[in-house]
Amino acid sequence: MIVNNLILFDFNKDTTLANWQVVNDGVMGGDSEAQFGINSEGHAVFSGEVSLENNGGFTSVRYRFTPIDVRSHQKVVLRIKGDGKTYQFRLKSSLSDVHSYVKLFTTTGEWQSIEINFADMHPRFRGRVLNRPNYPGESLCEIAFLIANKKAETFSLEIDEISLN
Repeated sequence: MIVNNLILFDFNKDTTLANWQVVNDGVMGGDSEAQFGINSEGHAVFSGEVSLENNGGFTSVRYRFTPIDVRSHQKVVLRIKGDGKTYQFRLKSSLSDVHSYVKLFTTTGEWQSIEINFADMHPRFRGRVLNRPNYPGESLCEIAFLIANKKAETFSLEIDEISLN
């Protein structure tokens, strides 16, 4: 079987982040804050502080793009370095969907490759798992990282590469 690898992002010092958008819990009245930038090594860094004040408790960064056909792929591979905390990788198959497909992963503090099978991504909306099928792996138009561990905390997630296999 030939593995068809598609690199969505290979971050470096020249990468533009213009279409990446940080979305904090301020949309619901919360006080969490995050930044998304490129560090001196050329990796993307999603960092900030999650606050539980004013019913807050999450922050995220997302990237939207013209839908692509992903039927020849079976999983997402993230090359990341975290801080020992748990994050969510999220994707959407259509921008008209209110839900995202989500998989939690825990970082080790070292560089690691996280493989997420499409079939393991559960539909969620506002933190609730929905009674719908898991991600069908047909179309992809948004990817995101989110942290929401139900506690006030600082965080930092370095991202080297996001690809599909």
